[in-house]
Amino acid sequence: MSEGKESFDLSGLAAAVPNAAELSAEDKANLVASIKNTLEGLASRHMDVLESLDPKVRKRVEKLREIQSQHDELEAKFFEERAALEAKYQKMYEPLYTKRYEIVNGVIDVEGVTKESADETSAEQKSADETPAEQKEEKGVPDFWLNAMKNHEILAEEIQERDEEALKYLKDIKWYRISEPKGFKLEFYFDTNPFFKNTVLTKTYHMIDEDEPILEKAIGTEIEWYPGKCLTQKVLKKKPRKGSKNSKPITKTEDCESFFNFFSPPQVPDDDEEIDEDTAEQLQNQMEQDYDIGSTIRDKIIPHAVSWFTGEAAQDEDFEGIMDDEEDDDEDDDDDEDEDEEDEDDDDVGGKKSKGGAGGEGQQGERPAECKQQ
Repeated sequence: MSEGKESFDLSGLAAAVPNAAELSAEDKANLVASIKNTLEGLASRHMDVLESLDPKVRKRVEKLREIQSQHDELEAKFFEERAALEAKYQKMYEPLYTKRYEIVNGVIDVEGVTKESADETSAEQKSADETPAEQKEEKGVPDFWLNAMKNHEILAEEIQERDEEALKYLKDIKWYRISEPKGFKLEFYFDTNPFFKNTVLTKTYHMIDEDEPILEKAIGTEIEWYPGKCLTQKVLKKKPRKGSKNSKPITKTEDCESFFNFFSPPQVPDDDEEIDEDTAEQLQNQMEQDYDIGSTIRDKIIPHAVSWFTGEAAQDEDFEGIMDDEEDDDEDDDDDEDEDEEDEDDDDVGGKKSKGGAGGEGQQGERPAECKQQ
């Protein structure tokens, strides 16, 4: 397992295969033949490499391949056990996530938050102009998920100011693995709100390989926006030209940046031959960015939501970033010191030359130094 696995390899994107259930018998036969030919070609190429080696070296390489096979078997078991361990702890996390949900949404209150202390707090915040409706006590932790996500650098870039009012209705975020096809699913639970009808928005990632990871495609919920409330589009109004028979303003709808675009992920065309190189690269970048957002919510926001809400997690990441930068600076300083030492050695050589002057020993002493520089 290499350290670069999180770099999100999409090299197999163009070769993404549709679900087997959608293939005809002829297509399946062609697919099997294609895979078989590919494997035979790879095997033939590997044999060519082995045959080109010295017989003794070849035997050593064959032994190394045996060792590699043993390693691969262990690695397969590791992935299997890791998945089982993750599933085990995911079940153990559930009661904690349920308690978090209840506190955040005011279903239950924590011990020590008495009616008296709540009255004291509300009394301090009241003003003479507030109506009884405005003086209503806040339950739970308002804007919990909105602020948790805004405190993460990647998600903060996605959340626009106009998104915030809708995200205040977000009650919970959950995730779980799916097995057929492999991948994971995110679920966003919303309270009744004036923006859209959906109570749950989902985002599903289908993976060709979870361990690399290699993404096949992503699927999002179609949001049922209320009229005039769509946050992923903006309506532009333009006055008609002078003298025009139509006196009504001309309206035009344009797509705009919004966190809710997350639920309309980039689509992989069925026919890869129709994609030119630039379009394919752009699509790859979009899918990488989309996966980064999804995996950030899964791996960081959901398990450590309160730390992101308070900003502690962001500070920890900043501190880690500073430490990494300092390590890089230390390496740069070491390089600079090495360069300075080399410069000093060069100066010493130059000094020997000046001291040598016309003397024979001095001139003979110069040559080895010049050879080293060469």
